[in-house]
Amino acid sequence: MNISKQDFEEKVINNKEECIVDFYAEWCGPCQMMMPVMEKVAEEHTVYKVNTDDETDLALSFGIMSIPCFIVFKDGKVYKRHVGMASKSEIDELFN
Repeated sequence: MNISKQDFEEKVINNKEECIVDFYAEWCGPCQMMMPVMEKVAEEHTVYKVNTDDETDLALSFGIMSIPCFIVFKDGKVYKRHVGMASKSEIDELFN
């Protein structure tokens, strides 16, 4: 589910459930290659997507310098992050 800066606080920061936010861009080849992996992750975890081209301020506020970048939030706070491509098991490990 794509979210914007307006949705982010409600869906991620104020949400006490864990989730992962996928910072991506349409033109990013590795981001596109991660789509099937993230669809599998979404079967077990809440996944939100943030298009860094559309939500530059949001990306900057989390120090996104390279994409894809995956950030797991727990209790509304950054728990772990991973930059670059990853397998489903590597993404699942971010929740532990």
